[in-house]
Amino acid sequence: AAEEWKAVLSAGTAIMEAGVYLDVKSSKDYFVDTLKFEIKRAGGMGIELLELAGGREDGLGITMVSGLVDGGNADGSGILPGDSISQLEVVRSESSGNSQTEETVAVSTECLGYDATIDAILSLPEVSSKDETVLLTIKRIRRKPRVTVKLQYPPALNEPDTTIELFAGENLRRAMLTRGIKLNDKLSERFDSGGLGDCGADGTCATCVVGVSKGEELLDPKKIQEEQILQKNPRWRMACKTVVGHGMTE
Repeated sequence: AAEEWKAVLSAGTAIMEAGVYLDVKSSKDYFVDTLKFEIKRAGGMGIELLELAGGREDGLGITMVSGLVDGGNADGSGILPGDSISQLEVVRSESSGNSQTEETVAVSTECLGYDATIDAILSLPEVSSKDETVLLTIKRIRRKPRVTVKLQYPPALNEPDTTIELFAGENLRRAMLTRGIKLNDKLSERFDSGGLGDCGADGTCATCVVGVSKGEELLDPKKIQEEQILQKNPRWRMACKTVVGHGMTE
């Protein structure tokens, strides 16, 4: 999936500084996961790198792991070809008398070309002991998991069973509506003066409630409000408050 990497310029948000970050081209099928691995520094990390994009004067590009040196420090660490190193961090402890201080040196390598990545790695302080480690933040492309949902209507509605496929992380109500699934009872129009037939996913009218006969472990846990409203029916869920494939990574 290395061909899925792309660099995106971000203007910055409340939780992310402005900058250039790794992303995927096909966000419908893939997502970027962030992992951390700690390996020893002495003798080198044992990571082979390949530039996918680069050659710019500002050093920007995309560099990925192309392989691991057999028997090297990264061998068996969990780092995989196709990963991209976004940060390296070295923590050193120094003792002086009865006090101990820690110094952290971190360098960012996200969205850098090969030469700029090597320069950043070499800018880390020299190895001080054979046991010193470096903490690597790794970006990895993962395929979005999919969940098959079988929908059964009450017999009185005379509707055939329907099977839909959802990506993990989708909201159940929204996913059903976008796929043309009839969700709300006609009587529920009384809850909304606009005639939409529901509360707009606020989790207050309970008109999108579904019964879960199998696969409850694939749904996110109920929040307090949903738990209270549906306490007499533990197998029911509000579709507007339910995330399918909660916590799945692949």
